[in-house]
Amino acid sequence: MNLAQLVKTKRKAVGLTQEEFAERTGVALTVVRKIEQGKTNLNMEKVNLVLKMFGHQLIAAPIIKK
Repeated sequence: MNLAQLVKTKRKAVGLTQEEFAERTGVALTVVRKIEQGKTNLNMEKVNLVLKMFGHQLIAAPIIKK
């Protein structure tokens, strides 16, 4: 599941519209729409505010080479 699918699925599961979700997470409606549309030019701080509502966060993790 990618970021767009995760946010949209979780938002709908808690029964929130995009507008309600944006208000609760403290980000602009356009941010929620961009995330759910899979846009790639996103502010990571804003993405983490959205993910925080579901107990998730983006982190920098090392790539493990085999």
